[in-house]
Amino acid sequence: MKKRERRKTKLRDKLFWGSSMVITSLMIILVGAASFAVINYINTMEEEKAFERLDEEADRMADTIETNARNDREILETLAAVIATYDDMYSEELWELLDSCSEVGMMTKLELLLPDNTVLGRGGKVIATEEETSFEDEAAKGAYISNQEIDLEDSEKYIVRHCVPVYKDSQAVAILRGIMSFPDLNKEVNLNPYGGKAAVYIIDGSSGDYLLDTWHPEQGGNMWTMGSRQMAPGYNDDELKQGVVNGDSRYVVFVSRTIGEYLYFYYKPMEINEWRIAVSVPESIVFSSANKVRTVLNIFLIIETICFIGYFLWMVRFVRRRTKEKQRQIETLNYIYDIEKILFNAHAKQENITAALEKVGNIIKAEWVGLWALEPSVEYILFSWKKYASLEGNTDSGENSSSYRKDDRHYLRMMREYFEQGHSELEIFEEETFYQIFGKTIPLELRSMIAVPLEDKDGNICGIIAGVNLTGKTVPTALLKNMKFSFSMFCHNLTSYNTIREQRDRDVLTGLYNRNRYERDLEKLYSEYRDALTCVYIDVNGLHEKNNTEGHEKGDIMLRTVAQEIQTWFGGEYIYRIGGDEFVVFIPGADIAEMETAGKKLSEALLEKSYHVSVGIQCEKDAASMDALIKAAEKKMYAEKKQFYEQKAYDRRKTTIMSE
Repeated sequence: MKKRERRKTKLRDKLFWGSSMVITSLMIILVGAASFAVINYINTMEEEKAFERLDEEADRMADTIETNARNDREILETLAAVIATYDDMYSEELWELLDSCSEVGMMTKLELLLPDNTVLGRGGKVIATEEETSFEDEAAKGAYISNQEIDLEDSEKYIVRHCVPVYKDSQAVAILRGIMSFPDLNKEVNLNPYGGKAAVYIIDGSSGDYLLDTWHPEQGGNMWTMGSRQMAPGYNDDELKQGVVNGDSRYVVFVSRTIGEYLYFYYKPMEINEWRIAVSVPESIVFSSANKVRTVLNIFLIIETICFIGYFLWMVRFVRRRTKEKQRQIETLNYIYDIEKILFNAHAKQENITAALEKVGNIIKAEWVGLWALEPSVEYILFSWKKYASLEGNTDSGENSSSYRKDDRHYLRMMREYFEQGHSELEIFEEETFYQIFGKTIPLELRSMIAVPLEDKDGNICGIIAGVNLTGKTVPTALLKNMKFSFSMFCHNLTSYNTIREQRDRDVLTGLYNRNRYERDLEKLYSEYRDALTCVYIDVNGLHEKNNTEGHEKGDIMLRTVAQEIQTWFGGEYIYRIGGDEFVVFIPGADIAEMETAGKKLSEALLEKSYHVSVGIQCEKDAASMDALIKAAEKKMYAEKKQFYEQKAYDRRKTTIMSE
């Protein structure tokens, strides 16, 4: 029985490993087939891209040459008009001008054909030539560009002439000819398709002459005399030649006699004579990217084979480790999910942050957990949880409230500098490490510490979370890092919440607290400072008139100036703009004499800027109510306002003010 069971077990193992090898082999074949399919697809895409790029390059170069030809025509016509003003075509002054303009655009020099068929070159010198040139025939053609001709000064050089007649009294008196040397054209107008790796041709469709052939540096040559080319499957040499004659736009692929590989060739007509622009690029350039991909895929196939062989040896160990890892991940996800639920509205209910920190402390087994949320308005807010005692007030902006918070501003600054240097975590389990980072005496209570930075969406540090005195056997820094996102979102939400709340309470024009905040603060002020509280009631005189006579922009400047001066002379936290031109300031425990002095200085400072305010100050101990305190200050303000408008200079506004 035992032998039979062992045989069955071995058979099952063989079947398992045999089927695994078959599956692995099939996977290798599939990967290989997929790789070949990808290579073919890439080749097709590269070929299509090559044709598209050849078309684009040909269009670009044709447009460049045609644009330069038009510009040359304009220059020649301008020079012809100037030449017409001279009676002497041999004039030294004239030829100084012509020689200075000889190398512009696509032209390399200028010639002048005279009615007696004499040709003048540089400096007005006669060019000796055996060529029979008919001035009358040239003049009858008007402005035109010739096809390929022999250079009068160099019989072995081919050129193209851009001719423009010179008219005087409606009579042609000379032919101005700009000489273009196409072998030098690439230097003049920068024709470099494919970064100089492709060839450029300009072909005369009527004769087959190559005006430009960068593939064969020697000048001259004719397309019809070069014989037939070995074409790629699907292409025909006769169709290539006929397409050039007809002025078609066409792609062809043929074997280069020079390098022995396929050339991808594209030609199209130009707007000059019967010229055709053509571009060719070797197959090795077209498929350079595809060849790189093919090499990479071949290497990939080899690596794939090696990986599949080692796959089975690794699988058993992987499954065991994966099972344990998944269990840990599930537990971590549950912890993170619980913390996310607690932090969801912690920015508005900040007692939830203590519960979240407690959860973190239990997970990482720490005696104390702290979160520094960096806030622009208050530098930072510290939230903390302690294992053995609840902290009274879990927020802090600098005051010490526990042994772990001693010198927390220093620790925060040093940790922030540490993380800004590129460190993603902080682990301290030895005194020496603490000294290296913080450079201070270690508190007696601190035995170990871990911390991670919290980052906003731009990668800037928006907070730091830390655990102190860890009691677990393993370092839980990874757990703390897994919770970074949740606490980063809390810091972001807290900043947004505080910003929105601050904007809701602020007057947009002056930056002071608005009436909403004023009405909310009345109860707080009365409950905390009723034993001694001063109310300063301020009204801006003449705001309505300034708006009507000088515009609301001037009125806004007036109000901002008054607000700034109020902050300068009264300061404090409780300054409000409660109406269009009314301001109220509350000063806890203020002295009436001191406040009256401040009010006088406020009025004097504004008077220097030609602004006037009425100020009412009421200081009470054990105030009966806030309403009574405010009304008393307001009454004093109106009394001062009345005195102001009873002055002769302001009497014209009395009626308006009293009606207010």
